[in-house]
Amino acid sequence: MPRGHSLLITTAAAAELSRQAAVAGTPGLMHLDLLEGSCERWAIRLRPGHLAGTPVARADGVTLHAPPEQTALLAGLQLDYKGDLSGGGFLVRAAEGVVTCPCGAAFSRVPGRGTTTQ
Repeated sequence: MPRGHSLLITTAAAAELSRQAAVAGTPGLMHLDLLEGSCERWAIRLRPGHLAGTPVARADGVTLHAPPEQTALLAGLQLDYKGDLSGGGFLVRAAEGVVTCPCGAAFSRVPGRGTTTQ
């Protein structure tokens, strides 16, 4: 994994990523990319498989890949998973210079703070 790109994956997120990768037939391989969000600038999209890109995080036997041009936007973020009886979803936990939307699935970098503004 490239130095300086420190996307962290919680234990709960790693377990769900592993489960989704295994169900899809690509054990240990997941892909994350950023799409234009509605409540904040960037929304995460997670898909099973490698789908090109570079590894940006690894935890509990699962490797998360992302497009090289998006890795700087992921620096310092934490990917978490919250599940309950009605379902579950991945959440972005904020780093310094990052604002997340109330749903937790989208984020923006605050200009002049944090590592990257785009």
